[in-house]
Amino acid sequence: MIPAANVEDLMLREDILDAVASGKFHLWPVARIEEGIEILTGTAAGSRNGARKFEEGSVFGRIDERLESMARMMRDYE
Repeated sequence: MIPAANVEDLMLREDILDAVASGKFHLWPVARIEEGIEILTGTAAGSRNGARKFEEGSVFGRIDERLESMARMMRDYE
């Protein structure tokens, strides 16, 4: 993965270009971190809805659920 803004300036060796052309090596330009998360996980990153909650099952939704669970455990511990 590389920042999409760097694509025009990217210079690769010939062997890397050959590997990309043959499908042995991949380059993914990403404009936002969410794109990279989706490429790496194969799951939607997620976005907040009107209730300020992330979509259920999304990466950010799962992270948000885990953080809320940890916060509840900490409150219960005190």
